[in-house]
Amino acid sequence: MSMYFTEDHEWVRVEGDTATIGITQYAAEQLGDVVFVELPEIGKVVAKGSEAAVVESVKAAGEINAPVSGTVSAVNGALEDAPQTVNEAPEGDGWIVKMTVTDSSELAGLMDEAAYKAFVATL
Repeated sequence: MSMYFTEDHEWVRVEGDTATIGITQYAAEQLGDVVFVELPEIGKVVAKGSEAAVVESVKAAGEINAPVSGTVSAVNGALEDAPQTVNEAPEGDGWIVKMTVTDSSELAGLMDEAAYKAFVATL
């Protein structure tokens, strides 16, 4: 299992050809209290960098962009009743979407955890 990060504060955990995607702790703290998560339809094809979901907080709404291209295979339906899970466990139970990866070479452009922590330290 490998975990990667984007400069837009999304994380992606890859197991085989399945990518689980969410927002980082940093992003959750910046957003404030999440009040709604707009989940995509299962089967939706999403290109790297395009909108996979939307997270709305008391402060703002933010797009969750796909860190890799793929097809939505699952969504975290628990977020419909408990959107605050994104704040409570953004890199765990607060995951947002799972996708079947179509081009794993796209992962090469993402940061590992050490690089992401160094990036956040500059903000």
